[in-house]
Amino acid sequence: MNKLVGIILMAFFSLTAVQAQEFKFGVKGGLNKTFGGQITGIASSSIYTGDTFNAEGEIGFHGGVWTQLSFGKFFIRPEVVYSKLESRFDFPTRPAIYNVDELSVPFLVGYNVWGPLDIYAGPSYNKIVDARLEGTEPLDNPPLIVVQNSPLSAQIGAKVEFGSFGLDVRYDRSMATEESQTIDIVNSTYGINRATFDDARLNQLIVSLTIKLFDTENAGKRRRKGGSCYF
Repeated sequence: MNKLVGIILMAFFSLTAVQAQEFKFGVKGGLNKTFGGQITGIASSSIYTGDTFNAEGEIGFHGGVWTQLSFGKFFIRPEVVYSKLESRFDFPTRPAIYNVDELSVPFLVGYNVWGPLDIYAGPSYNKIVDARLEGTEPLDNPPLIVVQNSPLSAQIGAKVEFGSFGLDVRYDRSMATEESQTIDIVNSTYGINRATFDDARLNQLIVSLTIKLFDTENAGKRRRKGGSCYF
């Protein structure tokens, strides 16, 4: 099935690349602000609480590559992005950090509103590479957290481009459903020992700096002027 999907995607991109009025690709990187995450303690004594804790989003980062095929004012924009996400649970006596490493493949459809300003939206396929909560058992190799029961999220955003540089701001919302799981926190200094991870999903506000490395429109102009590639 994966091979069939790959063949279909390759055929699609080959066809659209031929028909596109402009093709360009580049790299991107920036910061992520996370939202979401909830844990409820299972009270076992007066020391360990049964309170509910909502995650406080921390700043993570990401990097990746993108391509864009334009058809007049419309465009499609596939990307491949690796992200490190981080949230903080403020347990009674000390915070615990929730770390998630994610590989995402957004497929966006956009429209040029005016000049350098574009808007876009589309789905993203997300592969969780690693997800762990600080303090869970065993301490030297905490168990993986099940972040999502669906690999898809929805993205919507806007970007501006000036020459080879651009600024991209988007919101990524998980399309997974809420799913609870029981975890053990063995370090007593957290003030919580056994808990239910009520909701491990993370949504993101993503801010990226983009750099265009090549585009077909300017490549022809540069070759005519100086015989070199456009960067």
